[in-house]
Amino acid sequence: MRSVNPATGQLLRTYEEHSDSACAAIVEAVASSWKLWRERSLAERAACLETLASTLVAGAADYAALITLEMGKTIGEARAEIDKCARLCRYFAQHGPDMLADEPVATEASESYVAFEPLGVILAIMPWNFPFWQVFRFAAPALMAGNVCVLKHASNVSGCALALEKVFRAALPPDVFRTVFVRGARAEGLIAHPAIRGVAVTGSVKAGAAIAAVAGRHLKKTVLELGGSDPFIVLEDADIDLSVDKALKSRMKVAGQVCIAAKRLVIHKALAEPFCERFVRRAQALCVGDPFDLKTDMGPLARADLVATVHEQVERSLAMGARLATGGQRIEGPGFFYAPTLLTDVRKGMPVHDQEVFGPVAAMLVVEDDDQAVAVANDSAFGLGASVWTRDRERGQRIARRLEAGMVVVNGITTSNARLPFGGIKNSGWGRELSHYGIKEFVNVKSILLV
Repeated sequence: MRSVNPATGQLLRTYEEHSDSACAAIVEAVASSWKLWRERSLAERAACLETLASTLVAGAADYAALITLEMGKTIGEARAEIDKCARLCRYFAQHGPDMLADEPVATEASESYVAFEPLGVILAIMPWNFPFWQVFRFAAPALMAGNVCVLKHASNVSGCALALEKVFRAALPPDVFRTVFVRGARAEGLIAHPAIRGVAVTGSVKAGAAIAAVAGRHLKKTVLELGGSDPFIVLEDADIDLSVDKALKSRMKVAGQVCIAAKRLVIHKALAEPFCERFVRRAQALCVGDPFDLKTDMGPLARADLVATVHEQVERSLAMGARLATGGQRIEGPGFFYAPTLLTDVRKGMPVHDQEVFGPVAAMLVVEDDDQAVAVANDSAFGLGASVWTRDRERGQRIARRLEAGMVVVNGITTSNARLPFGGIKNSGWGRELSHYGIKEFVNVKSILLV
């Protein structure tokens, strides 16, 4: 397992995989820790989450530098990621006890209520694009609910995986959170372990479907967040400068490697030409380069193969009739850089329309009216997020109700928020993370009656 600096292409470190017996020993140690962790009161668990937050804040500079070194996002983006993790821990420390409190229900019994009890060991299979946030987004509510965690992180951020284990070890009892080093192909053995009670996955559709199939055979609960091809709808009455700025920010964040980014720009014909011109001008002005330089707007993609995949999607779409407005090529030199790109004249059947493009490539589609905008937005195998831009808030809400997505934002860009459920429909997965919905995904919802 190799960790490579995406900005230079240089090898940082290699990591040895755990053997099957070592993996089993780790899972069993975590399972043993659950016997004590589940008995901790909600207040005690909340105190541990507060300690987690403080540990993150104390080491924020080092953790952010490690994120940037291993996966290439700018140092500013990495610092924001650590800050968001700390805020998430504090949110669930404050609100988790109320979310998990027994719920009384009036029935024929003298007393009846619903209790929320932990399932046990939850396996997290996590990606590299937000190497700390994705883990904490799963782990903070799961731990608050009384579960214990085993992390199988992406191979290219193994340094982050080790750092995460140290963070949790500093704040939690021994073996409540552990990391295993295995490649994706070996995840089936982990899922099959009798102690694993549930699996949380963030990744590609292909990986999610494979993991869900294995989990299904073993009757393990799953929550899947599998990415998206989010529509960014700009109506003719929208603030064009604001919408262009936010479209660019959403699409180019983390070099376009964000599942909930604005990927398909659905623009009303009245604004299509000026929108395209301004987007191109601002995309070309972005500073692409060293992610540790505070002046850099966009760093490299995380791996060389990702650059190749994105470029192939662009080239195939151009061959099918899309038009290149800007970008569309690798940036010469060391590292895994790709130019901010906009394709126009995009239609169904092209890779940039039908597939998730995990890189700095926006696809623009022009529509005649609201009905066509909704139809184009929904004409996707994905259903994670969407945004609508209009000066008419009521109009925006009407369209939001019609969009097939787990989250819709009117006059704002989509992003996860601890207070709201996060997840998608269709090929974007199932289940929810965050909020009181997410914290109850990996619990036994138990009815208790006293007759």
